[in-house]
Amino acid sequence: MFDPARRSSEAGTGSTPLGRGAARPAAYEFFSGGGLARLGLAAAGFEVVRANDLDPMKCAAYRAAFADAPEVLIEGDVAQLSIEDLPGRGDLAWASFPCQDLSLAGDRAGLSGARSGTFWAFWRLIEGLDAAGRGPRTLVIENVLGLASSGGGADFDALAGAIGRSGRRFAALAIDAALFLPQSRPRLFVIAWRGSAAEGLRATRPPSAWTPSPLARALSRLSGDGAAALQPLDPGAPEVAVARLESLLEPDDAPDLPPWRSAAETARLLSMMTERHRASVETARAEAAAAGARRAGALYRRTRPDGQGGRTQRAEIRFDRAGCLRTPAGGSSRQTLLIAEPEGRLRARLLSAREAARLMGAPDGYPLPARYNDAYKIAGDGVAAPVAEFIGARILRPLLGL
Repeated sequence: MFDPARRSSEAGTGSTPLGRGAARPAAYEFFSGGGLARLGLAAAGFEVVRANDLDPMKCAAYRAAFADAPEVLIEGDVAQLSIEDLPGRGDLAWASFPCQDLSLAGDRAGLSGARSGTFWAFWRLIEGLDAAGRGPRTLVIENVLGLASSGGGADFDALAGAIGRSGRRFAALAIDAALFLPQSRPRLFVIAWRGSAAEGLRATRPPSAWTPSPLARALSRLSGDGAAALQPLDPGAPEVAVARLESLLEPDDAPDLPPWRSAAETARLLSMMTERHRASVETARAEAAAAGARRAGALYRRTRPDGQGGRTQRAEIRFDRAGCLRTPAGGSSRQTLLIAEPEGRLRARLLSAREAARLMGAPDGYPLPARYNDAYKIAGDGVAAPVAEFIGARILRPLLGL
């Protein structure tokens, strides 16, 4: 089993007392999935004391990964939890609630949808803990950027208003995993706390580096309690050397590697590209030949306008990083790797489950489900571990006075 405490020690992240002797700050982890956020929080010095998820497969993965899972994890609907299920007083409650009703790829039902609406079940627990005098000192609410524009901004305004009425301040930051890993994965993180933020964190206005225009518009349209509770934060830029995509690939003789596509299938993918994307492939081939080392690109098939009033399927590739991992459910295409070999050959195959986990920052010691789709879903539904670590170390610990 993966030992997050050992990873924290190896990362050099110590902890200081927080009213419990030498204990690390305690976290509740809601919608925990396979525990990828926990990996990052552990590296930032947090200890998860309660986790919850509804999905049996994800809960099985969580139990396989963490030795203390039998004591920590409650499998079941968050709406069925009570505050008695949550031990002590958490210093942090982390909630990565389902995004399907908020994503541009979903039906955009918003916070009233059956899946994304589970946020309100989580929030009722926070209200219950507050009423009992043991509300978490900090909150992190994570979702897709579509949360900012869902319902014409009404959903985000409702969420911000709930935070404001709880007596907390909050900041909203869009953080892309591409700052840490070779994967484009922008996500919205709403961070809430009580009291004053550390002086070095406070900003006079939402920092442009963390506030793309859709989020800036949503923040500018907040009303009432939500507008009053807004306190922008700026954690500063991370100092990370991002690895190249090909450095995360498994060797060609790795077990369970997806099969290579035939030459005809690879040619078919090239034929689905626009001129711009084919030019990127030729540039990568030239770079591989010059460097004597392979170059890897990540490809998705997408339906695009054909310029004649219809739509057609295109293959779109980038060689600087992978595209955002998706789950294999709902007909989403899985990401394909296109490898430019030094001798000029092009080869294609699906991204492996272990490679998907690496793109989320999970170490190779993190156990994956045996089924490919299950493992891919753990990654596609998860939080990039280095992002959680960055938030824990650069934002949450200062907010907690650590």
